[in-house]
Amino acid sequence: MQISLRWLKELVNLETISLETLITKLTLGGFEVEEVLEVEVGNETTIALDISSTANRSDSLSIQGLSLEIAALLNHNPIELPYSTKTYPWFQEFESLNSNDPIQTNCSGFISLIIENLTSFQSPKWLQQKLISSGFSVENNLTDFQNYILIETGYPLEFYDFDKITSKVPTSQIQLSLKGLDEPFEFVARNGNQYLLEESVLVVKANNLPISIAGIISSNETSYSKDTKSLLVEASIFNAAQIRQQSRILGLRTDRSARYEKSIKNTTLLEALYRFISLLRIENPKLICKLHTIAKPIKDPVRRIKLNYEKVKQVLGPIQTTKTIDDQYISPKLITEALTRLQFQVTYDTQNVTWDISIPSFRNDDIVREIDVIEEIGRLYGFNNFLTRLPKIKTLGNEDWDYRTRKKLTSCLINLGLTELIQYSLVNQESFFKNEIELINPLVKEYSKLRSSLLPNLLKAVEENFKKGNSVLEGFEYGHIFLIDSSSDIREKEVVAGIFGGFPTKSNWSANISQLGWFEAKGRMEQLFKKLNIGTYWKSYQPIREKNIFHFYCTAEIFLSNGTKLGIFGQVSPILAKKLNISTNIYLFELEFDPIKYQIQQNKLAVYQDYSSYPKIIKDLSFIIKDTISFSKIKEVLYLNGSQFLKEINLLDEYRGQSIPSHHTSLCLQLIFQSDFETLQNENVETILANLTSILTKEFHATIRV
Repeated sequence: MQISLRWLKELVNLETISLETLITKLTLGGFEVEEVLEVEVGNETTIALDISSTANRSDSLSIQGLSLEIAALLNHNPIELPYSTKTYPWFQEFESLNSNDPIQTNCSGFISLIIENLTSFQSPKWLQQKLISSGFSVENNLTDFQNYILIETGYPLEFYDFDKITSKVPTSQIQLSLKGLDEPFEFVARNGNQYLLEESVLVVKANNLPISIAGIISSNETSYSKDTKSLLVEASIFNAAQIRQQSRILGLRTDRSARYEKSIKNTTLLEALYRFISLLRIENPKLICKLHTIAKPIKDPVRRIKLNYEKVKQVLGPIQTTKTIDDQYISPKLITEALTRLQFQVTYDTQNVTWDISIPSFRNDDIVREIDVIEEIGRLYGFNNFLTRLPKIKTLGNEDWDYRTRKKLTSCLINLGLTELIQYSLVNQESFFKNEIELINPLVKEYSKLRSSLLPNLLKAVEENFKKGNSVLEGFEYGHIFLIDSSSDIREKEVVAGIFGGFPTKSNWSANISQLGWFEAKGRMEQLFKKLNIGTYWKSYQPIREKNIFHFYCTAEIFLSNGTKLGIFGQVSPILAKKLNISTNIYLFELEFDPIKYQIQQNKLAVYQDYSSYPKIIKDLSFIIKDTISFSKIKEVLYLNGSQFLKEINLLDEYRGQSIPSHHTSLCLQLIFQSDFETLQNENVETILANLTSILTKEFHATIRV
């Protein structure tokens, strides 16, 4: 907002304040001075400040509001001009109003009046100079007055040609109302564009004639022109959220709606109207003003906050003037003065050193808690006047189990070659899952749902990397997903998901380059659980909810040893892989975080075993077996019959080719034998191995390969 320094001096005494001091005070007070401008006004050069304030300070969006703020920052009394206290005797009209007024139910303030005998719209020269210094162009018509009231008081007034309204309404009794339409309506706005208004859009009506989209723009049919002789003036305060929603629906944002979106308050609306009338009367001395419609304003409840001196000392700390060993703090007297300067009503309890504070209605949006009041005290006293100290930490905080689990799990996943990814938690309309939770008021239509899985975003990340020539992306992500259960309740849970594979690699230096197979991918997952010291078992699973993502025959559910479902693992669907133009040898997993945390929490005590001082004997066993027999069943049988010396079984290779019969697979296992008490003889191990081959042949009809 561009403000003329000369105009500010009319409202605040700045004679003894240099420009640099004023800018410093504003900056420390939370108002950023973007630029100091030199504006040519007539034959003179005047200084203007481009000032931006925070979004929750709608009271500072006018020259009057900003002057009160500057007066508080400088500890000066604001200059009260005569016109700011004069109003027509309309306040008595409020008492006779009906509480169920249709206008009152949709906005916090609504006043309309009729102005007749208009002969000139010419704006005074001094008004034009103030507009130029504030960055507005001069049009020498009603727009000048509209812009002036906006910059001076912060209220956006709307004007209509009253004669045009009466010519289009059959009855002579004009009644204004604020309501939605009964059916869709083609509305031609003052800017010349046409908008289709749905039933949810609020409009201001003169009887049944829509004359404006509430709080946004007036109708082209009833807008004023240079030939207007009678004017209908609307001064209203609309709900900020409602105006924002309507602007987004229509794709239309105006200077007027931009003010309402910042939640302006109904504090001096009548005074702003009187100011407009007095300005218009300068060139129209025979002006006739009639009050047409007035709705009883909705008053915000008075917010009371109790402030404790000890809390102020704790938050703000000692002041800069501390020269002794004992710290000195801001005095209660200065605190009372600061609150009074902000126009807060304050009652000070000297015995308990507390303040009972009544917050003015124009600060209801940003002063909500005790800490907000303390911030205001620091802002007025100057945060730079307090000592900056690091807090004295007596004890270090403890890592909770969530953090410890995430740290351990992250370390294990990174050791497996995966990279941590972070992606957006909202998804677009094209989703892999049904019944996803839609947001009521999304920021953009492209991201209007809460994700019910992390896997789609991981696949899209791989797709984008493939498009850009990066064929290697193996990563994992933590995140929250949202699901609807059978009782239509929304459940939120944290999961960790990952994706790997999809590019050719070597399992050892002598092997040929090949794609990652199912058993190798499963082995990487088992390696993860082994690092986490978590016992699991796997079950074949044919995906239903996840059928668009996982391979129908290459998917498994993972369970903890106590039967708790841990998650799902599988190969990407070939149909989806072709659609995304990515490799079909990509594997995905999604694991629930809480069961992992609980299991790690149970494994508090690390169990160690003595390392055997006797050497291992390693044997390889290759055989052809039906592919319907699970690897877990084979391991179970081998461990049962491998005696106490069989310590470990590893899958070295799984092969299917022309030399292997149909519906069969060739497995190569590494068997590790070791004794804790003696050196094993090769003859003993060969005897055990012969027994195992015999069992495989009889039990599973396996064919031993030499």
